[in-house]
Amino acid sequence: MNILMICTEKLPVPPIRGGAIQTYIDGVSSLLAKEHQITILGRDDPSLETDEYMMDIRYVRIKSGTFETYADGVKEFLRTNSFDIIHLFNRPKLVKYIREVATDTRLVLSMHNDMFTLNKISSEEAEETINQLDQIVTISNYIGKTISDLYPQAESKLKTIYSGVDIKRFVPPNSQNAQRMRKIIREENNLPNKKVILFAGRLSANKGADILIQAIPELAKRHPDIALIIVGSKWFSDNKVSDYVAYVRALASRLPIPVINTGFVSPDEIQNWFAAADIFVCPSQWQEPLARVHYEAMASGLPIITTARGGNPEVIIPNENGLVIENPENPQAFTEQLDYLLSNVTQARNMGLYGRELVEANYTWERVASDILQVWQAIEVKIQNNIPITTDSLVTEVDSVIQEQDIQNQPLYLIKGEYEEDIMTNHRSRKEKLKSILLYELSNKNSLIDSLLEKIDEKAEDKYASNINQIIQNTISELEEMIIQVDSSYQKEEANSSIINDVSTAKLYYKENSKNRRKSS
Repeated sequence: MNILMICTEKLPVPPIRGGAIQTYIDGVSSLLAKEHQITILGRDDPSLETDEYMMDIRYVRIKSGTFETYADGVKEFLRTNSFDIIHLFNRPKLVKYIREVATDTRLVLSMHNDMFTLNKISSEEAEETINQLDQIVTISNYIGKTISDLYPQAESKLKTIYSGVDIKRFVPPNSQNAQRMRKIIREENNLPNKKVILFAGRLSANKGADILIQAIPELAKRHPDIALIIVGSKWFSDNKVSDYVAYVRALASRLPIPVINTGFVSPDEIQNWFAAADIFVCPSQWQEPLARVHYEAMASGLPIITTARGGNPEVIIPNENGLVIENPENPQAFTEQLDYLLSNVTQARNMGLYGRELVEANYTWERVASDILQVWQAIEVKIQNNIPITTDSLVTEVDSVIQEQDIQNQPLYLIKGEYEEDIMTNHRSRKEKLKSILLYELSNKNSLIDSLLEKIDEKAEDKYASNINQIIQNTISELEEMIIQVDSSYQKEEANSSIINDVSTAKLYYKENSKNRRKSS
């Protein structure tokens, strides 16, 4: 398919100036381009071409500055370029602009922040935006919940796809590459034998660097061999000193331990600082969507101390790969947790190694790209079958079953010989067949579900009886047995060519058997 990915107006892609969304797009785009034709639309930058191809991906960059300027540029681009799917990032307000010129293109929205709040988009526009989307991908369950709490109709379209990290750049401490980076950073900053605590993030009050610094004086009394590294600046690629940055540096200057303030670090060098550290701390004070530094710390084999804010705890298994602080506004809470890790070196090391295992299993860019491809493939099935955008939660499930089993709203032709054997093998799983039939029928609200409801209603003397779940399960089991019998009869079919439609046959079979059972009762 021909797919457009639209980044936000803040920072360019590739992420030469940083940015979590930009890093995300850059991490998955080359993998997605192996399966589809990819165009990435983003903001302009003096160091980047306005239109270029790299690794079979087209990059188009338009003027930014304000959201409105950027939105107008998106519209102009779409007037002369069409796509099967447009996958936009973190800007629900952009949907109405897109719809002015791309009226029928299928839309996916990836959410990295809580941009559906009433102070960012009106409820009327948000509801219409949700109606226009096939899928809403979120980077954490927390972000999904912020949307569904306000707009329950969005629930069926929400899908959490956790972010990823380049595990070849961020490497575990026992690797030669990590030891090399660690040695260089520590020698350059006179930290050869220190236990290094790392903060990495924007220097703003909601990121909590000042709270972490306030935890250090008491900690230094217990562990005088510690050092603190603060990686980050006011804004991505911006080393201007704001009031908060000045405040953080003033606090740090009073500490009785070495403190390294790096300022902004280029994304292609940030892994060096993770390799130099022993513990990573994310002292977020706000409802963080899910800071990507968690993935980088885990990939680097560092034990993590984070806060119970937003989506951050979703990637932490307490005492396995990190610790979660419930009251992050209290510096003493950080003192105690840091003291615990520094006093239990073996456990801290094991936490870091387990975090690395979690990353390798769950948080690679390959896994993220695979999840995105599944979303796109489900939409491709809808396009092929002229299935409209819908808020029906069951349609999403039906699409998944259709994609897995290639069961579409068409008759299944059984031809005697090798074709019949192949087809029946694909459709042999009774539970999967039952699921596809039930979900498909329910999504179309036709007579099979009506028959099921009638049957359940007959069996339940009291519709609110406590055993209603068991009645439903028994009824479904009866239908399952019928499906098996239908399969068996088809496998014995002698005709050279016969047409079988699973859905219609199951309806007829269920109806006839229901009549026979009523007669015999």
